[in-house]
Order: sequence, then structure tokens, then C-alpha cells
Amino acid sequence: MAYVIVGASLAGVNAAETLRAEGFTGEIVMVGDEPEPPYERPPLSKGFLLGNQALEEAFVQPAEWYQSNEISLYLSTSATSLDVEAKRLTLSSGKYLDYEKLLLATGARPRPIDLPGARYLRVMRDSQELKELLTPGRHVVVIGAGWIGLEVAAAGRSHGAQVTVVELDRLPLRRVLGEELAEFYRDVHVEHGVEFHFGRSATTADDKSVTLDDGTVIPADVILAGVGVIPNVELAQEAGLTVDSGVVVSESLETSAKDVFACGDVASWWHPLAGTHIRVEHWENARQSGQAAARAMLGQQVSYDWIPYFYSDQYDVGMEYSGWVGPDGYDTVVDRGDRRAKEFIAFWVKDGRVLAGMNVNVWDVQDPVRELIRACYQGKTVDLARLADPDTPLDRL
Repeated sequence: MAYVIVGASLAGVNAAETLRAEGFTGEIVMVGDEPEPPYERPPLSKGFLLGNQALEEAFVQPAEWYQSNEISLYLSTSATSLDVEAKRLTLSSGKYLDYEKLLLATGARPRPIDLPGARYLRVMRDSQELKELLTPGRHVVVIGAGWIGLEVAAAGRSHGAQVTVVELDRLPLRRVLGEELAEFYRDVHVEHGVEFHFGRSATTADDKSVTLDDGTVIPADVILAGVGVIPNVELAQEAGLTVDSGVVVSESLETSAKDVFACGDVASWWHPLAGTHIRVEHWENARQSGQAAARAMLGQQVSYDWIPYFYSDQYDVGMEYSGWVGPDGYDTVVDRGDRRAKEFIAFWVKDGRVLAGMNVNVWDVQDPVRELIRACYQGKTVDLARLADPDTPLDRL
């Protein structure tokens, strides 16, 4: 019987690569509902949308790689049911697959909004169509000031479009970064000509405009909704697996059913350092958790203690973020460098422990930042004055 991966995704292909790299010679089958082989999603809102990266560069592996590694790839095919007792997966084609081990890498889908004409950015086709519409003078309305919304706003301005962002919260990214850094990102976009409507929602739309809940009418040739995603848990839920804001898995990424694992956006995994279940919807987690899940499927001892990481590029502001701030929040944000010059590292701190760090236009610091976070997870504390001092090497903290 085969090792079956549900989701021809970045997480899925990293699992397949790792299975082969670790010496697995059995049958591997990947099932994906998109027509393209696995690709990376960051270029869809970054490099390709900005016009400085070919879409073909997003593919994780060339098409011939799957054949040469004896990986069966079922594209434009979805999994319709999973029987964990019989260890059988049924496909939309009517075919079924019996498996020895199964990995759920089903990802997530955009959260829909009730607004006629709204577009979403999740798959290649979305990005290709959106790029054609981001032209000089065209009015683009972005609903939601999260990472996708702000990256689309930046791409729109780079192409000369007029961009308006509508956000229900009082600042962009506030729930992710807190007040201090949310203000920073607001100011960056305002400097580049983006207009914000905070504390507002869109109620109606037509071919030429969007109307907000306070009656404001905004010209709109293009409407892009970026209000979050919903993990694709339906297959797992119908199979009786434990689901709670994602498919619940252990620190070894195994679900509540034996020999069934989950990774990537869909997995809510027990983080051995954070001491809680977390779910992360970012590129690097897809890579790392896919590799960890493959090793666990092979029976290796796995404790997935990866420190969450993501990055974003908007105008002249490049950033990398590592760490995780839980529901208990943080006490303060400590800056190292000059925020006004857009060259700094920000640290989110609670009880003297660094929970997360974000470097903005400061490079080659992620390794010591991550080690600092890991040490603080393990009970270390830091002197905040030294943390803020650029002359104190990060690896000395």
C-alpha cells in the first residue's frame, strides 16, 4: 500500500521530497485539486504580482521531477471521503486509494465576503488575473488590511493604481503586530499614497464603486478581499478526526487516527516549547512541517518545535518575523535601531522573555533572533537595555 499525500501543495511536496531523501522506496501518491503541480504561494502576492518574477519560478519542482522520483501525481482531483478504519481514500474521479500512511496537507481557502464582484488571491489563476487589472489610474479597493491585503495594496501602487483599503479594525495588522508596529505599517502605506478607511466595512458594490457602512462611496474598478482564510478541515472532520481551528495533531504531527498525519496551514499542532496548540498559515511552516511529518510517517522520533517564521515585502520595507505571541499578549515592544529610518529590529517581550522578533531592512539576523526566542521559551530572560543596544551582539544576550 502507498503513502498518500492529500494536497499537492508546498507542504505536500516537501513531505514527498523528504520521504525519498530518507530512503523510502515505496509508492508515493499525491492528490491535488488544482491543475498545476505544487507551487509556492508567496510570489502570488509578492514577486509575480509586482512584475519582477516569472510565475514559472513558483513551481517547487519541474514536472519531470515527479516521474523521476516515482511519485504519482493526481491533479485536478479532490479527495471526497476518508475511511480511517479501512485506510481508504476515495477520490472525485471515483477511484479509491488504500494507504499505509496518509498525510493531510489540504491547506486553507480564502474566507468569503458577501460583496458582489469581490476577488480573492489564493491560487495561480487569481494572481494572473489580478496582475492584468493593476494598471495606472485604475481604482483598486482592498477589503482587509492583513498581510495579503497590504501586499496587494503595495503591488497596486507600484503599478500606478489608486488604492483604498477598508479595514474593520482601527489599524492594519493590529491583531498580529500590536498597536506600535501596526502604526508603522499604516504610515508606510500612507506615505505611498494608500487611502485607509478604518473601523468600516463594505456593504454593497457595483461595477464602479463600493459603498461602506457609513454611506461613503469609493470608486472601484477592482475589489480584492483579504479577510483571512479557513482551514480545509472538512475531509478530516467527516472522517471523525479531532478538529479544533484546524486538524489537531500531536507534536509528531499525527492526528487522532493512527497512521494519519497533518501538516501545513491545516494542522493545529502541539508546540512542545509554547505548551499549546498553534496553527500557522505561512510558507516556512509548510516547508518545515512537511519535512517533519514525513519523518514521523517513517517512524522516526519527531518533536516539531519549529519557531514560526514569515516574511513580507512592501515598497522599500522588507521584513522577517520569528516567534509567536499567544493570547496572553506581551508587555512591551523593544526597538533596536531606528524605526523612523525603517531600519530596526522590534522585539515583543513579556516578563523579560522575548516572544517574537521582527527585523525590518536589517538582514542576516534571523539565526540569533530565533535562538534568543528559543532560549526564552526554555526559561531564560533578557536585560531590556542590552536588548535595545545595537552594540550588544544578539548572540551575547
